[in-house]
Amino acid sequence: MPPHTLRLLLDARAARRGDAEGLARRQRGRLADMVVHARTGSPYYRRHYQGLPATITDPQLLPITTKAQLMAHFDEWVTDPAVTLADVEAFVADPALIGHQLAGRYTVATTSGTTGVRGLFLVDSDSMAVTSAMAVRMLTDWLTAADLARLLTRGGRLAIVAATGGHFASGAAAASLRRGRTASRVGAFSVQDPLPQLVAQLNAFDPVVLAPYASTGRLLAAEQEAGRLHIHPALVVLSAEGLPEEEHPRIAQAFGAKVRHSYAATECPFLSYSCQYNWSHVNSDWVLLEPVDADYQPVADGQPSHTVLVSNLANRIQPILRYDLGDSVLVRPDPCPCGNPLPAIRVQGRTGELLTFVRPDGTAVMLTPLTLSSVLDRIPEIQQSQIVQTGPTSLTLRLRPAPGTDPASAGHAAHEQITRVLTDHGLGHVRLTLDPEPPHLTAGGETARGHPVEAVLIAETPAPIPLRQEGEPLVAMIDVWRSCLTVQMPA
Repeated sequence: MPPHTLRLLLDARAARRGDAEGLARRQRGRLADMVVHARTGSPYYRRHYQGLPATITDPQLLPITTKAQLMAHFDEWVTDPAVTLADVEAFVADPALIGHQLAGRYTVATTSGTTGVRGLFLVDSDSMAVTSAMAVRMLTDWLTAADLARLLTRGGRLAIVAATGGHFASGAAAASLRRGRTASRVGAFSVQDPLPQLVAQLNAFDPVVLAPYASTGRLLAAEQEAGRLHIHPALVVLSAEGLPEEEHPRIAQAFGAKVRHSYAATECPFLSYSCQYNWSHVNSDWVLLEPVDADYQPVADGQPSHTVLVSNLANRIQPILRYDLGDSVLVRPDPCPCGNPLPAIRVQGRTGELLTFVRPDGTAVMLTPLTLSSVLDRIPEIQQSQIVQTGPTSLTLRLRPAPGTDPASAGHAAHEQITRVLTDHGLGHVRLTLDPEPPHLTAGGETARGHPVEAVLIAETPAPIPLRQEGEPLVAMIDVWRSCLTVQMPA
């Protein structure tokens, strides 16, 4: 084990066993170091932070950043002058490079997002190392010795059920794993596959760790209860969306397994992990999370925020500092009963809904939102999309084409992809209409959601990151968390 990695692991363990002041001390020091690095290596931040004190330990001294701002200044934002937006765009345009590294150094993950701007994010070796350390800490909290023995005696088989075939991080992770020495222990299954096909594949693979999107996990639990799926995982880790709280014990009972989840984002994949009381504990020694109101002022613990600002204190190639993530969170005002000193939050603004369609014979078919929305990220002509279910056999699609592209071509490609997925699920009769209006935005620039009659889906790419290719089952489990449990959950 490299000395740097060992130091990170020991420090992560010490921080977990310490107190709030120890966590805050680490956070302040790492924030100050990241601000100095951003000013030194990034022309954008050097200009943005002009006039600020030389040492910054109070985040409120820093201006807010957004994805739109950073992407508009991509070449000035990155701290490696050898990396350009043109290089990254060319990289993600090539499907053959899914799961590979840009310039042999950087993992690339794409998101479409709710602000109308496609995100292109790079992950460097520093962030990878911190992610691994946070994963070890998470697994130490999650797994008992008996759990670990069960995982290892069954070969550590891991099933990732995610969107595949694109440069969004889950697709890249799956491609990376399938090339590595973990290939025989890791199964990558597509969320776009029809449910009976997915069930048959999982039955054949028989995973000991199941890592699906949350809404897919909900569907698979129903298949397990019905007797069509018969797998026996020791651990089920949900990602990509939130679920109603009562769904977690139902899924646990269906599989006879521990159920945990991870709230994070492409911009900060190691943001948090859940405990047995369903609170997400923020890795505050490496993450700065600020719940704020509509004017970007702090909100009190116990009150839901308007949005949340995140600072990633590890990734140095693309500094993420006071970045508006767009989620509403609530910070627990008292200590969590699990005993974890890391701050505990619950996300208020992310929930996964199952969409119900009716086949011609009257039978119902349920799809997860990501089954439909994730295919749109493969279409480079689309900057933003919105899918509205207007009835049991009808959908409306609103698009914002990327600048300089042909709107008709973008519409045709989107219609083709969605129709293909529907047909694969026996729903070829569902009427898909292209609305000439762009996606509906709120005053804050996000896509409108939550209409009482319509189920509104955003093409928001899940955002887990790829991993190392190592062969031991425990290491592979750590890698799978890095690869598929972090994600941008549609709010």
